Amino acid sequence: MAENKATIILLSGDMDKVFAAFIIATGAAAAGMDTTVFCTFWGINAIRKDTLTGKSFMARMLGLLNRGGLRRLNPSKFSFGGMGRWMFSKMMVDKGVASLEELRETMIDLDVHLLACKMSMDVMEITPEDLIDEVEGVVGVAKMIKEAASSSIQLFI
Repeated sequence: MAENKATIILLSGDMDKVFAAFIIATGAAAAGMDTTVFCTFWGINAIRKDTLTGKSFMARMLGLLNRGGLRRLNPSKFSFGGMGRWMFSKMMVDKGVASLEELRETMIDLDVHLLACKMSMDVMEITPEDLIDEVEGVVGVAKMIKEAASSSIQLFI
């Protein structure tokens, strides 16, 4: 039976999609729902520190090209080599819209559960130390399925 829970699977590392996931998670938690965000593949960048990752050659190259941290996320369209990120951030400030950093902090304040995908981290050679401290765990797909199965809302972004 579904409980008053929401599970969001964040696959994308695009600025606009991370923004949508954070807004929905914040809204669900503010409405009293027990909310979990499971970050996998590029979505892990939303909960990563701005650090280089990887030990093998290929993982180091991936880590160099795919630096983590919210300030490095580009929009899915109109990136313009990084200019799109700056433009959207400026427009959001001008309109009084919370930044990704502020939204993530609000999620944390509202006790949203942040989980990282173990398989994705293994493949990309990302360690738990590369994640922000508020990540509750590095888990497998079984944990995410259990969360989603008991949730009244499941979203894939």
